[in-house]
Amino acid sequence: MEGTILVATAGQGVLSSADDGKSWHRIAPGQEVEFDAVVRCLAVDPADPQVIYAGADIGLIRSADAGVTWHRVDSPMNGMHIWSLAIDSDDPECVIAGTGAPSRAAVYRTTDGGKSWDRLPPEIPEFCAGVNRPRILTMTWDHTDGRGAWFGIEEGGLWRTHDRGDTWQRVDGTPKSLPLGVTNSDIHCVVILDGPPKTIVVAVVNALFVSQDDGATWARQDTRAKHGIYYTRLVTRLPGSNELLLGIGDATPGTMTKILYSADLARTWTEASLDTPANSTVWAFGVHAADPALVFAGTKYGHLFRSSDAGRTWAKEWREFSEITDVAWTPAVAAGLGAH
Repeated sequence: MEGTILVATAGQGVLSSADDGKSWHRIAPGQEVEFDAVVRCLAVDPADPQVIYAGADIGLIRSADAGVTWHRVDSPMNGMHIWSLAIDSDDPECVIAGTGAPSRAAVYRTTDGGKSWDRLPPEIPEFCAGVNRPRILTMTWDHTDGRGAWFGIEEGGLWRTHDRGDTWQRVDGTPKSLPLGVTNSDIHCVVILDGPPKTIVVAVVNALFVSQDDGATWARQDTRAKHGIYYTRLVTRLPGSNELLLGIGDATPGTMTKILYSADLARTWTEASLDTPANSTVWAFGVHAADPALVFAGTKYGHLFRSSDAGRTWAKEWREFSEITDVAWTPAVAAGLGAH
């Protein structure tokens, strides 16, 4: 594999490999982010594979050399925990970021590549019922209309915008609410498939919700009934396709996991095979448009798996990590990684 694999962790910063996983390197000392930082999310710039953004415990950090060196992007999020990031592939200067526990949950946007930032509505309560302080776990741009975006809160509901973030509307808790009582509003993931038809897939703690009429109505898939385990952690689109990967487990962090794939707009799911039983729930998928068949998956307790066939079969990597929070890979090679 030509490129760099990046694994974000809660307590060991970002670890990177530029030699196809043979060796791994931590963030070098003396940078603006510590090598033992909490890093919650990763995002590769779609216009420049050398540029990586990461949400950390000091705010937003950025690498311009595929993860060798990191600098903090000065913003209102300085000192806050960033849980999610979404770069607009049609306009990579436009990025939205979501903060959360232990910081106050809020949405921020830049339209000039991070030079300036706006705090966007809504005003999210400081506390919630399920996890004490809410955190924005998922964000995505909707490219079907060029002005849409979505985000979801653990716990605090599913939100959408039609005007690139100037105003937001809560989708659950309205007369057109998600059916069958998403009572805790525990939103883990939201993905948009172009279709046809356009399909919105939302993962909540124990189910998937699927809409093919732009969120007017939703069909619920109960994960325990369909797959035998309930903890619905994430759903990811394979780049450039309508195919999906689904990660579910028996709990958080859990003791087992399943990875499933769908090629029919989330109507049916097939379980993938893992060459080694995972030690906990899958927590993150890493994909890139440069090779949609190459996918990495990280579990909560540090197992890293690789698939070279679009998520049908998986092999465990030799290296194990501390708590994995996100995984990414970029076709850019991180030259100059050293042992740390």
